[in-house]
Amino acid sequence: MLIGVPKESAVGERRVSASPGSVAQLIKLGFSVVVEAGAGDAASFPDEQYVEAGAEIGSAKQVWGADIVTKIDPPSDVEVSLLRRGAVLISQVAAPRSPDRLESLAAAGLTVLAMDSVPRISRAQALDVISSMANIAGYRAVVEAANVFGSFFTGQVTAAGKVPPAKVFVSGAGVAGLAAIGAARALGAVVRATDIRADVAEQVESMGAEFVAVEAEAQKSTDGYAKEASEDYAAAAARMYAEQVKDCDIVVTTALIPGRPAPRLLTEEMVASMKPGSVIVDMAAGSGGNVAGSVAGELTVTSNGVKIIGYTDLAGRMPTQASRLYAQNIVNFLKLVTPEKDGVLVLDQDDVVVRGMTVVLEGEVTWPPPPVAVSAAPAASAPVPAAEPVVKKKRDPRLTWTVLGVCGLALLGLFWVSPEGLLGHFMVFMLAVVVGYYVIGNVNHSLHTPLMSVTNAISGIIVVGSLVGLSQSQHDGSTNMAILILSLAGILLASINVFGGFTVTQRMLKMFQKG
Repeated sequence: MLIGVPKESAVGERRVSASPGSVAQLIKLGFSVVVEAGAGDAASFPDEQYVEAGAEIGSAKQVWGADIVTKIDPPSDVEVSLLRRGAVLISQVAAPRSPDRLESLAAAGLTVLAMDSVPRISRAQALDVISSMANIAGYRAVVEAANVFGSFFTGQVTAAGKVPPAKVFVSGAGVAGLAAIGAARALGAVVRATDIRADVAEQVESMGAEFVAVEAEAQKSTDGYAKEASEDYAAAAARMYAEQVKDCDIVVTTALIPGRPAPRLLTEEMVASMKPGSVIVDMAAGSGGNVAGSVAGELTVTSNGVKIIGYTDLAGRMPTQASRLYAQNIVNFLKLVTPEKDGVLVLDQDDVVVRGMTVVLEGEVTWPPPPVAVSAAPAASAPVPAAEPVVKKKRDPRLTWTVLGVCGLALLGLFWVSPEGLLGHFMVFMLAVVVGYYVIGNVNHSLHTPLMSVTNAISGIIVVGSLVGLSQSQHDGSTNMAILILSLAGILLASINVFGGFTVTQRMLKMFQKG
C-alpha cells in the first residue's frame, strides 16, 4: 500500500506527519511512501532527506491519491474531497467536538483512524499522540513564559545584589503539567503544583515540586483523564488558587476535560490580584481557556500588567521534535496493524486500541467506541481477618544486668592482663564507634555512596597499622602469636572492604556509560 504525506495546510502549522527516520521504518513494514514536495521544510526536513530514506517526492495530487494518507491537523473540506473513496486517513480528528466532520468523512467513503482517540491504556502508550504533544507543549509553555518574564527563574547572588528565584505554580499534573514542572525546576524556579487527582502528588514531589492539595475530597481517575470537579471541590480549589496566584510569578494552567469546554480556574479577580509583570500560560486557551481574559493564539496584557499567553500551537513551536514524535506514534500504530510487515493494514475491531481509534470504518461512523475502563487506583483487596494479638514476653531485667555484669568483669580481666597502652587505645576505639555511628547515621541515604570513599580511606589506615603490628610481632627472635593473628585479621578484613568498595563503585559508574 502507498502512504501519502501531504504538506499541512493549517495557518502557522510547521509540523509534518512523517520524518525521514519514520519513512525508513515504514518502508521496512512493506509500505511505499510519497511525500509532497516541501512538506517537511518548516520542520527542517528537506526533500533530499526523504529521498535518502527511500521515499518519493510527489505532487499534492499524488499524495492525496494514496491508499493511506497521514496528517497532523484535521482535514479541511477541500482536503476531504481530494481523498479517493476507500482510502484510509490517519490524522487527528477531534471527534468529540466535530460530529459534522465525521459525517463528511463517512460520506466520502473513507476509513478514518484518529490519532487523538488512542485509549489511555499501557499497551497504547507508544502511539499516544496527545501525550507526546502535551509533553512538548508543557516544556514550551515554560520557555514562552521565561521569554516574556522580566527576571531570572533561578535565584542569584551577585555583586549588585541578591535575586530571588521565581515562583511557578502549575495547575494540572498530567503529561503537560509534569513537563512544565520539569522545565521550571531545570531553570531553577521554586515550583508548586496541584491536581484534582490526589494520587499524582507523589509524581509531583518526585520532580522536586511542592504539591498543593485542595481541602476537599479529591477524585480518582478511571480512564487516565481528569474529571469535572464537584461543586464543593471547585469552591475549595478557588480559594486555593486565590492564595497561590498572589504569591507566584508564573502560572501554567493545563486543565482539560475530553469532549467538553475547558474549566475556568482563574477569575478576573484572581488575575487582578497578581503582581505586575507576572505571567500566565493558559494551555487550554484553544478549548475555551482556564483563565479569564485569555485569547486563543494571542498574548494579552491586563490593566495591572499581567501577561496572559494563550498560544494554541505550543507543540508546533518546536516543529522538528514534535514531528519526530508524532511520526513515531504513527509508525508504532502501523506496526500494530501490519503484523505480517507486508504493507497491508489489518484493522482488527476486536482490538480495543484499533477500535478506539477507528472513528469511521468504510464510510460508516463508528464513534464513540465502547468505553475502556482503566482504573488508576489499585484494586480493592479482600478484607484480611484480624490476627490474634501477639503477646511479647517481657525479658527478665535480672538476666540483662547479669549479662552486663559478666561482660564488665571480662573487660576488667582483659585490661588487668593486657599491656599498658591497650586501655587508652580501647577508649579511643569506643569513642570512634560512638561518634561514627551518630555522624553516619544522620547522613542522607543518597550520600551513602560518597561515604564509601571515606570508609576506604579508614580501611587503608587499618591496613597500614596492621602491617606495622605485623612487623612488631617478631621480637628478639620470638613471635607474639596474638599480635600476629590480630594483624593478619586486620589486613584481611580491611582489604576486603577496600576492594569491595572499589568493585561496587566501578559497577555504579558503568551504569552511566553508554553501551
